Order: sequence, then structure tokens, then C-alpha cells
Amino acid sequence: MLNVSSAWEWLPGDGRFTVGTPNAACSVEELALAKSPERKDLIARLNEDLAREYQAIIAYVVYSQTLKGAEYMAIAKELEAHALEELQHALTIAKHIDYLGGAPTTVPNAVKVTDEPRAMLRADLDNENQTIRGYRERVRQCEALGEYAIAEDIREILRQEQEHQTDLAMALGEDVPDVSTSADKKSRG
Repeated sequence: MLNVSSAWEWLPGDGRFTVGTPNAACSVEELALAKSPERKDLIARLNEDLAREYQAIIAYVVYSQTLKGAEYMAIAKELEAHALEELQHALTIAKHIDYLGGAPTTVPNAVKVTDEPRAMLRADLDNENQTIRGYRERVRQCEALGEYAIAEDIREILRQEQEHQTDLAMALGEDVPDVSTSADKKSRG
């Protein structure tokens, strides 16, 4: 969390606070936003997203190496690529949590352990569906707080997560699930 302590110094005359250098100055309004409940909620939700990214990294690493059967070799290779993309997502989300004044979590969500290939792919698909729902909400939260750059980074992550969702659904021989929330459906008309 943002630590507003003696490190913050009031700059009389221009109505701003600083953290040691004038370039780090912020107004009273900006300082209030940094401590706002909405910003704290965004940090908490981003940490939930980060825990899911860690979960995805672990699952993709394990599943890509333990899937058995000729029919799963192509998707196993794809899962290896997904693991690398999920690591990049985790780094991006952690960077934004830090930027917002939070501390990135170090705890992943639990990974489903199974030897059954379809159960592995189903677990991955279910996790991707949840991740997509979460990131759609995070874009809305970021924009409501005026954090447009974070929203853009999350949009790019969301695009990749939707590709993962498609890959997994195809591997399972299914249509891509509709994970639209009621808020998503209302915004589309």
C-alpha cells in the first residue's frame, strides 16, 4: 500500500506534496485518489489476477510436460508457449500493482492436479474463462480511475487470454465459451 509518512513533504506555495524531489510532487487531490477505496480495491483485484497468472504458469508448465497421448502433442507444445505468455502477464500486473502503491502477492491460486488429459485442459479452460471475466472488469475499473495506460496493458493481456481460451476450447472439441457477464451484455446493447 501507499505509505504516506514523514517521507511526504508539503510544498507551500504550490499546494503539492513531494517525496524528496519536485518531480515526484502530487496535488492534495492526487494524494487523496492514491488512498481512495476505489484504488485500494483495484490493487486487491489486480492481486487476485496476479494469483491466477501464477496459477496459470504452474498449470501450463506441469500440464505441457505431463499430457500423454499423440492427440495431445500439439496442444502440449501450445501450453508451453502459454506458460511464457502468462509469465509476461504476471510481470505486467505486478508492475502495475507496485505503480499503484500496492505489494504484489506471492501466492498462486491452487492448481488442479490430475493425470487425465481432458481434465487438465478443462481446468485450464475454466481458469481462462475466469481470468477473462476478471480482466474485463479490471479494464472498467482502471478507466473509472483514469488509469488508461493500465487499462491498455490489460486489454493486450485480455486479447492473449482469449487466444488461450480459443486454443483450449478447440483442443477439447468445443465452441469457445461465452463468458460475458451481464455488465458485458448491457454495454453491447
